[in-house]
Parts: sequence; C-alpha cells; structure tokens
Amino acid sequence: MPELVRFDKEDRYIKDFIKLAQHLYSSSDNMEDPGSIREILEERHPLSKYFKTAKFLVYDEGQVKGRFVITSYEGDDTAYIGFVEIVNDKDIAKFLFDSAYDYCKAEGFERMEGPVDASFWIKYRLKINKFEDPYTGEPYNKDYYFDLYKENGFEVKEHYVSNAFKAADTGYENEKFENRYKEFIANGYEIRSPREDEMDEVIDIIYDMVSSLYSDFPIYKEVGKADFHEVFSSFKKIMNLSMTKIAFYQGKPAGFYVSVPDYGNIVYHTNNPVNIMKILKLKKNPKRYVMLYMGVYPEHQGLGKAITYAVIKELMATGLPSIGSLIRDGKVNQKYASEMVEDVYEYVLLQRNIG
Repeated sequence: MPELVRFDKEDRYIKDFIKLAQHLYSSSDNMEDPGSIREILEERHPLSKYFKTAKFLVYDEGQVKGRFVITSYEGDDTAYIGFVEIVNDKDIAKFLFDSAYDYCKAEGFERMEGPVDASFWIKYRLKINKFEDPYTGEPYNKDYYFDLYKENGFEVKEHYVSNAFKAADTGYENEKFENRYKEFIANGYEIRSPREDEMDEVIDIIYDMVSSLYSDFPIYKEVGKADFHEVFSSFKKIMNLSMTKIAFYQGKPAGFYVSVPDYGNIVYHTNNPVNIMKILKLKKNPKRYVMLYMGVYPEHQGLGKAITYAVIKELMATGLPSIGSLIRDGKVNQKYASEMVEDVYEYVLLQRNIG
C-alpha cells in the first residue's frame, strides 16, 4: 500500500523530491533546476511570499514513487497542483491524485488546476505531444502524464501551442508583415534591440507590459517589480539582445518581443562547469532561437506584426530556425508566419472540480 508523506523543510525529503526527477529523466531531458526547486521547497524563493505550499511525497516499499505540491493564494478558492512527478503506475497515480483531491477538499477548495509549479511566473502547463528534443523554457514531462491526469478526473481547461519555424533565408518574403513594419516606422515608431546597459530599464518595461497585458491569463497573479527583477535577472546571462526588440512611440514603450537562444536543458544545470562553457558558446553561436514573450498595448493595434517582422529580419540574417513558444489558443500571434511552421507542440492546463 502506498504511503503519503507531507513534509516541511526536512532535508531528506527535499533530496527525495529532487531525486525522483533525476530518476525519471535523462541528463538530456531533465528540465528541472535543482537549486530553484530547493528554494521553493524551503520557502526561500523570491516569490515565496505570495503563496503557501503543501508538499507531499508518495512512497511504496520504501522508494519514492511520486511527488506533488499544492499551492494556494489568499482569497482564491482554486488549489494549484504542481511539481508532479510520478512513475508509470496507474495505482500509484490514483493514490497520488486522490490524496491531492482529499487534501484540497478538506481545505475547502472548489477545484484543482494544474500543473502549476507554484506560480504563473515559474512554470505551468502540461506537454502532450512531441517529446523529443526539449527546448529552453518548455514545460516538459513524461509522455504518459496526460493519460494519468485524465484517468483521475482532470479535464482540459486551456490549450496552447508552440510553433516550430523553419529557417528563414534571405529570400523569404512576407509582404503583409513588411508593409506593416514600414507603415509603423513611417509613422514615427522606433523598433530596436536594447543595449546591455539598458537591461534594468528593459526589465521594467517588460514588467509593466506583462502586468497589463497578461493579467487576464489563467492563474495570473501579480508580483512586485523588485521581485520580478530578481526572477528575471537570470535572463540577462542568456539573452542574445539582437533577437529581443522593444517598440517605442513618442518615447514611450508600445510593444516588446523577448527571445533567447535555445540552450536545451543546460541552463538548468549550471553547477556543471562544462555546461557554463556550452552556454557561453551557444549565446554567441545559437543553433535555434526560442521566442518567449511578446506583447503590444491595445492602442497600437497591428504593431505586433511590425515587431515580428523586425525579428524575422534578424532570423533571415542568421539563417536559423526558431520556436514561437506557448501561445494560448485564440491569440492572433498563433497564426503569424504560418507558412513557415514545420511542427506544432501542444500543451494544456487541466482542472478537476471538487465536491
């Protein structure tokens, strides 16, 4: 019979929690940063002040077989289940999800949503197809997880895609995007890459725009600017600024596009000196780019195509492929440059009602 253990900050349980992911994944597809996980479990993460966590392990015959964390926010009747890792065993999965359900019901929650690793700003969503070659920033999990969630009462609440674009060479043309770009430039807009010495200002811009434009997203919770800076500061080390664009109109920010080279999973394992050298090499000579975030204030309708074209021009110069990541269904940028899409990766956010 499986055993459920709720723990606090005990080191032996934290080690078991981290060890399970290391057991389930290989060195090439383990997308978990052990240092960040420990910070969250020990409630030392910059965002820990915004939420409460209940942490659980599932043991069977003395071995850890599953894990999960229930995150809650003051005034929110939804419980967020995340950091779920589990062996491929339906009985263990039923025990894990039933245990999570029972805990949430006893605490008075109306529903569970997930996977959400504590925060919108940390990681959420479940990958449901194409499990080879994970890219930087991708929610990644075992290919059998979707079935286990569905078999235990979860239904799809939201659907997202990442579009894998083939390389755009110097002969690529997109008249609609190019005309939109020329139109905005002619009307006094400036679209440019930031300089290294502007990064703190750029993070402020991204914070203000994301806080405004993403506030209607599922599971979004506001955080303070200083905490956003601390979480986002790690991006400074991995961003190739030529592929990040900020749009200005009359000296004020109007839109943004943030991209990073695809480092695979090595950015999550920087305790390895070899990986640090690989990061430095890939930053200068990427093999692919990941388009992480974009946004445009509503009063600048159509600017998204212009900013995208500025990015496309950079891609044309490099001759590299790219991934437009984690776009929520219904967003207009889901169809951008559709003629260049080679593959589509899919993700979901799931929900289980309680009571």
